[in-house]
Amino acid sequence: MRTTTARTLLALAVAAIVAGCGSTSPSASVSSVAPSASASAAASALASASASAAASALASASASAAAPTPSATPTESPSKSADPATADWPVYHLDSTHSGNAVHFPSLSGALTKAWSVKLDGAVYAEPLVVNGTVIAATEGDSVYALEPATGRTIWSKNLGTPVPRSTLPCGNIDPLGITGTPAYDAATKTIFAVAEVKGPAHILFALDAATGAVRWSRNVDLAGHTPRNHQQRPALAVGNGYVYIGFGGLAGDCAQYEGEVVGVPTSGSGATISYTVPVKREGAVWAAGGPVLDAAGNLYISTGNGSSTTTYDGSDSVVELSSTLKMISRFAPTRWAKDNATDADLGSLAPVLVPGGFVFIAGKAGIGYVLRQGNLGGIGHQVSSAAVCAAFGGAAQDGATIFVPCVSQLREVAVGADGSLQIGWTTSTAGGPPVIGGGAVWTASGSHLYELDMNTGSTRASISVGTLPHFASPTLWNGLVLIGTMSGVFAVKA
Repeated sequence: MRTTTARTLLALAVAAIVAGCGSTSPSASVSSVAPSASASAAASALASASASAAASALASASASAAAPTPSATPTESPSKSADPATADWPVYHLDSTHSGNAVHFPSLSGALTKAWSVKLDGAVYAEPLVVNGTVIAATEGDSVYALEPATGRTIWSKNLGTPVPRSTLPCGNIDPLGITGTPAYDAATKTIFAVAEVKGPAHILFALDAATGAVRWSRNVDLAGHTPRNHQQRPALAVGNGYVYIGFGGLAGDCAQYEGEVVGVPTSGSGATISYTVPVKREGAVWAAGGPVLDAAGNLYISTGNGSSTTTYDGSDSVVELSSTLKMISRFAPTRWAKDNATDADLGSLAPVLVPGGFVFIAGKAGIGYVLRQGNLGGIGHQVSSAAVCAAFGGAAQDGATIFVPCVSQLREVAVGADGSLQIGWTTSTAGGPPVIGGGAVWTASGSHLYELDMNTGSTRASISVGTLPHFASPTLWNGLVLIGTMSGVFAVKA
């Protein structure tokens, strides 16, 4: 469609933000769930949940004093290194915007070969991270592993609890259910954050020492009045503003009562838990694997799934902009939101993409892509532009104003013009998993194969079998290695 140089020029030419339609918001809620006294016991954090409802009124009164003072910008970013190729991959798709663009990753030529693979205690749905030169993998066995990148040797491992059998849940498609959402590393506190679903069931946020795996503290992150067994923590975690942000949706099948939500916990482990709940009677999941993304001001953007209403708009099938304290700033829904809700064709399947120049791109199950404005998403039907793209799932990758959209069975290139228009580029049916960019290539996976695609044409440069992959598996690029989670562990590729 265009060369990388042209992409850069296009990004620089994107127009400034133009005022549009907005919407008012309900207040975010604040509750308090104290960290467990013993960091190693998930049971202690679970026990504290029973007291959370009684404590919530007190916490609401004291939240402003207890919560950290948010910084103006996200606190996480890839660590600086003498060699940029060895900079960390600390969160899903590399950075706080989840761009997936590893600009210093070397170009790999020739056939792809196996560097190593390792079997762990469960499937790895989460994207592998790289923290201080160490590969971090989280499993559905409720374990976190630190692996030597040259060999896959285990440096340390920490089991955080007993995962939840599928047979004890109302529905779902992961068995057992342990750690599904990609963890996040906070460089300021040198902490790895992961949410484990443990028998009970309960969702526990663990803060791990990045060097040793020791649990520094843990906290139950199930909101009072919500049923833990009906909720699933699939989205990648995000770190910024002194918080770790956690998205929740329902189980595959939407078989039980739940409401989509985002929870924020201070990275220090001290202070109140904050939250935003999608104002639906039912559903409205925050479930896209890419999770919340943060702009330069520290505001969050999320997408929400279909809701139960087809008569009164309820905040479902939307893109929502939230402040650092999870108060709603603006939101967007397509005019067809009622039809999307009725047919399970919502926007919640893909994480929003922040485009340089003040635009937001989103596409959902209905196959329509929308361009919105950051800071004022437009309310119902007030998009900047829209076009047929594809049914998109997971997390996209971007190079400036050019976006590579994962469409399950295909990958599609789109670009946002200076006027906010959508331009459709190449399409490949080779693979369509959530992609990343590096070495002049787009890396994506499907079925049991990892693919290296030419960035300018979408043609296949190379591929390799890596084993059975979980839904929405996305690669990690680091120092000439391509890492990907599989249904049995982690597979590493080199050229």
